[in-house]
Amino acid sequence: MIIEFNPLIWTSLTPLIGAFILYFIPAVKISSCRLIALGFSSITLIFSLFIWIRFDSTTSLFQFVYTINWLQGLNIYYSIGTDGISLFFILLTAFLTIICILISWTSINFLVKEYLICFLILEFFLIQVFSVLDLIFFYIFFESVLIPMFLIVGIWGSRQRKIRAAFQLFLYTLIGSLLMLLGILGVYFQTGTTDIQLLWQVKFSEFRQLVLWLAFFSSFAIKIPMIPFHIWLPEAHSEAPTAGSVILAGVLLKIGGFGFLRFSLPMFPFASVFFSPLIFVLSLIAVIYASLTTLRQIDLKKIIAYSSVSHMGFVTIGIFSLTLQGIEGSLILMLSHGLVSSALFLCIGILYDRHKTRIIKYYNGLIQVMPLFGIFFLFFSFANLGFPGTSSFIGEFLVLLGIFKSSVFTTILASLGMIFGAAYSIWLFNRIIFGVLKNQYFLFFQDISRREFWILTPLVFLIIWIGLYPNSFLNEIHFSALNIIKQFF
Repeated sequence: MIIEFNPLIWTSLTPLIGAFILYFIPAVKISSCRLIALGFSSITLIFSLFIWIRFDSTTSLFQFVYTINWLQGLNIYYSIGTDGISLFFILLTAFLTIICILISWTSINFLVKEYLICFLILEFFLIQVFSVLDLIFFYIFFESVLIPMFLIVGIWGSRQRKIRAAFQLFLYTLIGSLLMLLGILGVYFQTGTTDIQLLWQVKFSEFRQLVLWLAFFSSFAIKIPMIPFHIWLPEAHSEAPTAGSVILAGVLLKIGGFGFLRFSLPMFPFASVFFSPLIFVLSLIAVIYASLTTLRQIDLKKIIAYSSVSHMGFVTIGIFSLTLQGIEGSLILMLSHGLVSSALFLCIGILYDRHKTRIIKYYNGLIQVMPLFGIFFLFFSFANLGFPGTSSFIGEFLVLLGIFKSSVFTTILASLGMIFGAAYSIWLFNRIIFGVLKNQYFLFFQDISRREFWILTPLVFLIIWIGLYPNSFLNEIHFSALNIIKQFF
């Protein structure tokens, strides 16, 4: 019953309740709208922390399960639950939503109520994506995420091409997802159920696995995104508001990796082994090509966007290494990327708020006038390149350790991504922070404010926590990752 305290139910419902209450607040009361949105997103984070506190890390079974008979005659149920795979994605969603609301506190000055409602509804959809245990409902919420994101980019985007970017985001992901819908229907007509836990026990024929795997792959590969399905991402990032880029890089890109771990590997083990060479080739191209492309960008946001494509290439290599270390490393790397890339987009957003440009040639020598910003940007740049002691290092190390068991050659090529990552991260930091200050472009400089300082500080703490004590996260992930690996033996 909902009356019994199930933290997952309340984590799911709280942002929806907040959006409902916001709807009845007059739009002119901007301060009240902001405080209500911040309050409900904070309560959501508290409930999600209760999930972690009460989570049993000694089992791979789904926990906090709640089921409603939706279409009992068709054997379709709305069911939610969490395991080690989804736990930290729910926490990450709740945490970054607060960051998004805080960073938009003064930068969004029109349609503020509608903007905040979009973020609370987006948070609700994302938590549902990571917690539903039914294929039909996963598809519904997977697609629903596009609606608030489309509005955020298209209405509150920062430049003239925002409508085009919003349509690219919407259409790319929608077309790929339609193939997944056909795959879901194929699964349902063969098995008579869409319950994930039951489908994990079904043994599909080898040919059917290959077809269904490709149907699901079309959707997840676009969402990550993998090359050559990545075209929408740099455009969406460059046009989205700062908070939109944060939630897009921090959470939305992880849905594809989560989908591979939740559906493709456990349901289609033969096809996952069969197509793993294809994944390795596409991922290695992403790691190397995206890193080299990053060095050629002139827009600060596109630099971070292409680096995200490179990091997601590492993630897919880890997932399809089909080893325990590779899968655990990919989960840690997704969690790390959600924090590090969000922090970098926040830093770029701070610069854009002051100077209204993201073209790199206008920035130089900022350490002279923005020393606090320079310190934060140095830390996040080193975290982005996988410096030891940061969260990215743990993730990349485990991925390389996992893939080394499968292919030494792939490991060597993948490790080039770490070298290129260091190249573009240090190059970007050097271009912005050091050199001669360009006074001819900017007459006014301001270091980070107290609000921005307290937004960035928790990100620093979390990145160091994962980097120095990863066991507090790996212990929760371990048995769920082990349960996936068992499908291959």
